[in-house]
Parts: sequence; structure tokens; C-alpha cells
Amino acid sequence: MDGAGTFANALAEGALVLDGGLSNQLEHTGHDLGDALWSARLLADRPEAITAAHRAYADAGADVVITASYQATFEGFGRRGIDRGRAAELLRLSVRLARDAAGDGDGARRPRWVAASAGPYGAMLADGSEYRGRYGLGVRELERFHRPRLEVLAEAAPDVFALETVPDVDEARALLRAVRGLGVPAWLSYSIAGGGTRAGQPLEEAFAVAADAEEVVAVGVNCCSPEDADAAVPVAARVTGKPVVVYPNSGERWDPAARAWRGPALFAPGRAGTWRDAGARLIGGCCRVGPGAIAQVAAELAGTP
Repeated sequence: MDGAGTFANALAEGALVLDGGLSNQLEHTGHDLGDALWSARLLADRPEAITAAHRAYADAGADVVITASYQATFEGFGRRGIDRGRAAELLRLSVRLARDAAGDGDGARRPRWVAASAGPYGAMLADGSEYRGRYGLGVRELERFHRPRLEVLAEAAPDVFALETVPDVDEARALLRAVRGLGVPAWLSYSIAGGGTRAGQPLEEAFAVAADAEEVVAVGVNCCSPEDADAAVPVAARVTGKPVVVYPNSGERWDPAARAWRGPALFAPGRAGTWRDAGARLIGGCCRVGPGAIAQVAAELAGTP
């Protein structure tokens, strides 16, 4: 697992800045994401738009660029008439686009890294169930869903998997089984509400499933409120002893029925230092956190251990 060692070494050297929300950056530049494939649709229709969105975050100071494969699945593409061969090409393309945008990084500071996103089963359903979990499937069924996509993404040689927005412990277990033997390290990131997963399991239980997983180089949370992230970071560090990943939303609330965001934005880049001090080594933003906020996170973390 040479990739694991390399990326883990980077985490050991200091906090890395993650990018922000890909979808909001694409929408900001005029792209309509109002279908079941969400940003993954542009892998087929407008790949240059994805590259431009990645580059906006790299230019803002992101050390890690997350691919547009969160909602890219064989099943989702199949519903749009895209066969498995073409779907596999688009999955690999997602890694190449991120790699092109990341470039060689800032040689005076550190390289940039590419994280291949694998969203939860509920993202493929596109019905809001990714925020609830509990799909009525067992661990083995979920592993069978995730493994083929992860195998294809691994072929494109990302630096790390982003197993992200995971709503419950069963799916986390399935994902950890699905990445075994692929030769790519992973971070595991839950979507949470209060002190538990979206499915209601305690965070201590959720984080513990990754504590002894060799492939997992960081554990934490994303797609949650900044306040919930504040409480989750020290728990993840204490339970697992691993570096923590944290990239919450802006603080606005997603209304899946109306497909709209509600409430005020609460993301404060100044929190980045507090998260770092509590054990976070991968720090950025998720939905509705744009390049401006990521530039502020990078400035907050610049020159810190």
C-alpha cells in the first residue's frame, strides 16, 4: 500500500486543505444540476466545466481535490441509457479531470492530491435517502453495490478514496469491505445530525468500525452543520487514534422535498484552527462552501503544524 504510506505521510506533516462544494461551484458558473445524476451528468455532457470547478478550488489553496464521482454509479448512468462500458470510462474520467486541474501543486509548498469520491447508496437513489440511511439492504448487498465502482476508480490511480456522506454504520462496514485489496487508501466520512449518524447510531460506534481498518487513513464527518462538526472531531480522534477529516456544509439546511437550501450560512473558516487542534488533518467544506471560504481556510492553516 505505497499510496497509503505516501498520503499518510502528508497527513503526518500537517493539515491539508480540502476543496469545497463541487455542485455549488458548478451552479455558480451557470450549470443546471437539477436531475438525478446531479454533478455526475457533466462528466458526459460538459467535462471541461468540472475541470474548471476543480481548478477554482486548487487556485483558492486546496491541497486535495475531490472528484465528481459522488453520484456516478453504474445504476444511475444506466437509467440514462449509458451502458456499463461507457459508465466505467466516465468514472475513470472523473479522476483524470481532477488530476488535470490539480496539476503538480505548488512546488514551494506541497503537492496536490486527488480523492476519488464514492457516495452512499442513497445518492444513487436520488430521493433524499442518503440523509437517512437504512435502505433495507444488508452489509453484503451494499458491498456488492460499491465494489465495482471502487474497482474502476482504483484503475485511474487516485491518491485516496473519499468514502463520504455515509449515513449509517452498516454502509460504513460495507464500504470498508469494498476497498480491501484495491491498493488505494481511504478516508471514511459520515454525514451526521447531533451526536449520531443520520441513521441514529452513536458517533463512538460509527467511528470505531474504522479504528483497525488498515486502508483507512482518516475518519470524520462531512455534509453536516459546522456545530455538529465541532463536537464530532475530538470524538473521531479519541475513538480511532487516526487523523480526522472534517468538511461541513455552509450551515444552511437542505430541504429534499423542495430541492432547496434553507436558513443562514454559518460556516466560519476560523473554525479550521480549532478543528486542527482537536486532531483534524483534512479540513475543508462541503455543500455551499465555495472557493472564497476555502481560500480563508487555507489562510487560517498556513504555516501551522
